[in-house]
Amino acid sequence: MRLLYDISIQGYRLLILIASLWNRKARAWIEGRRGWRNKLATRLVKAGGDRLWMHCASVGEFEQGRPVLEAIRSARPDMTIVLTFFSPSGYELRKDYPGADIVAYMPLDTPGNAEDFVSIVRPHLAIFIKYEHWYHHLEVLEKRGIPSVLVSAIFRPGQPFFKPWGGFWRRMLKRHALIFVQDQGSGSLLSGIGLEERVSIAGDTRFDRVCSVAAGSGEIKELRFLKDSGQVIVAGSTWPDDERLLKAYVSRRPDLRLIIAPHEISATRLAAITEAFPKVRRWSELVANIQVDEDWQTLLIDNIGLLSRLYRYGTVAYVGGGFHRAGIHNILEAAIYGMPVLFGPTHHKAREAGELKQRGGAFVVSGASDLERTLNKLLADAGALAAAGRASGDYVRAEAGATTAVMEGIQGYLRSTS
Repeated sequence: MRLLYDISIQGYRLLILIASLWNRKARAWIEGRRGWRNKLATRLVKAGGDRLWMHCASVGEFEQGRPVLEAIRSARPDMTIVLTFFSPSGYELRKDYPGADIVAYMPLDTPGNAEDFVSIVRPHLAIFIKYEHWYHHLEVLEKRGIPSVLVSAIFRPGQPFFKPWGGFWRRMLKRHALIFVQDQGSGSLLSGIGLEERVSIAGDTRFDRVCSVAAGSGEIKELRFLKDSGQVIVAGSTWPDDERLLKAYVSRRPDLRLIIAPHEISATRLAAITEAFPKVRRWSELVANIQVDEDWQTLLIDNIGLLSRLYRYGTVAYVGGGFHRAGIHNILEAAIYGMPVLFGPTHHKAREAGELKQRGGAFVVSGASDLERTLNKLLADAGALAAAGRASGDYVRAEAGATTAVMEGIQGYLRSTS
């Protein structure tokens, strides 16, 4: 199985190399890792004391790991923090994140890369977020006696860890000193393969993150007027299939406003949305005006990083990805503001989606007519709108606290060795 794993890693690299000839993200993936040894070693020359390595796949996992990283920074301000990403989108968005001393790409998981990376970074503790399982890096950490921890992990019965032939994958999990899982189901699965002593059911640190964002996010001066200007749908991380449903609805409802933040903001995607929706104003145009501009029905967000603050202006939220194989994006960013959340049918990998639906704060829509029926009900019935909003906000606040549980679990590993 290890041979197949190594072949698949090299095959992935080859595919990325080929795709880099025309794909911007693939090219960034290659360029970002070029000369990584020298770049990383140079940046760590003056870094003394203990070092923490946290690895996240991309932006979503970073937001999940961020509360823990910031709690560690507070507890151990002397510790050098190295933050790595696998994807270019995560790295590009957070390469200047001030909470880490160094932000870099994680090298491809080969034996030589893993040996060199751990030798250069020399971490006191390694933390992996959610789904990140890299055989060779975990092997080198274990061989050198460096503890590794998996945070906010979630598992499903169909994964290879729990198959009769999954010994290779189970060895990766057994190399972690601690595994913090989101729910009881994940804990039971890991107990079934002999890992009960390493497992802690801590919850999901994303709840802590969205609570922190909501508490600290100030008003957006260009949008203050929305509080007194009628009902607003905030649609976040949308894909084309989501936008087709939304277009059909808002085109028939000139009394509503729509704020739409697409998952991708390429020139092509922004142009298509601008053409499709009624009375579009782009965010970049809005903020360029000296006076507040209220003459729009659709506000198109053409930058990254604003969405979590925008949800506070919504009457109802629609979270995209539910008609895409990747599944829905983060619904908690919206739910914390106490509003109903709608999304498409592909949501089964998101534990919080099912739980919020059961509590009455979330609604699954299967198509345009379903979206129309659900929105019409919520927007016309103040009681139903308020009840769904309370369910959303109460659910998120009740689930907070995972960061505290993680910090209690790892405090022994954070003691200074100097």
